[in-house]
Amino acid sequence: MTAYDAIVLAGGAAKRLGGADKPGIRVGGRALLDRVLTACADASTTVVVGGRRTTVRPVIWTYEEPRGGGPLAALDAGVRRTTAQRVLVLSADLPFLGTGTVAALLAAAGEGRRDGAVCTDREGRDQPLVAVYRAEPLRRELALLATEHGGLSGLPLRLLTHELDLARVAADPLASFDCDTWEDIASARARIREHGTVLDEWITAVKNELGIELDVDTDVLLDLARDAAHGVARPAAPLTTFLVGYAAAMASSEGDSATAVAEAARKAAALAVRWADENETQ
Repeated sequence: MTAYDAIVLAGGAAKRLGGADKPGIRVGGRALLDRVLTACADASTTVVVGGRRTTVRPVIWTYEEPRGGGPLAALDAGVRRTTAQRVLVLSADLPFLGTGTVAALLAAAGEGRRDGAVCTDREGRDQPLVAVYRAEPLRRELALLATEHGGLSGLPLRLLTHELDLARVAADPLASFDCDTWEDIASARARIREHGTVLDEWITAVKNELGIELDVDTDVLLDLARDAAHGVARPAAPLTTFLVGYAAAMASSEGDSATAVAEAARKAAALAVRWADENETQ
């Protein structure tokens, strides 16, 4: 993927949330800020503008001056801590932002000599806090706005985006879904528990909690659990998958973890089939 830095705006008063610590609110067991940081995990440098907190990975912290100066002032503070030629800019309340949207924005921003690329929502509206900007024109326009208005505090983001030549990216319809109210939080929490997404959300949350960076074929593990439960006994399913993980960890200390999991699962699945076959021939 194209080299880039990321800036995550995690300040604001969250007035519609009663002043709650919005970046720290959990959706699917993970803080909103951590969900965003996971989506841009391959950024060369990640700057978070807002209050310090424990995060899923290391970041650089900074504040806008004066504090509470709004998104343009926060963006300016973040840009000052970056060095890459392209800068991904995100708000900290995007529960459904994924790596696919980040990749699409970087690709669109890299075409021709445009000043960047911005995500559009379902109604076609620009979302300037889900965007990639080329650093040079971004810094130039921020400086011009600061000179023209005597500072950036309180200025709306549209003053910046109107001056930049941006490609539009119609990404995943939920990519720019942000959580401004408790109703939004409730909606996000309900969505991740839907049948088609709950398993992926849970596995991602577990890996995040355990500090595991591992891509495995979950279908293989689910099939193994099913075979163990049906062919042996129901409690065999969780115990077998635990033992597969333990065996894979021992075998992959110096190798490919995903391959080790697949091989251990294959052996255990074959054993479960042999076990079931014995019962059927009795």
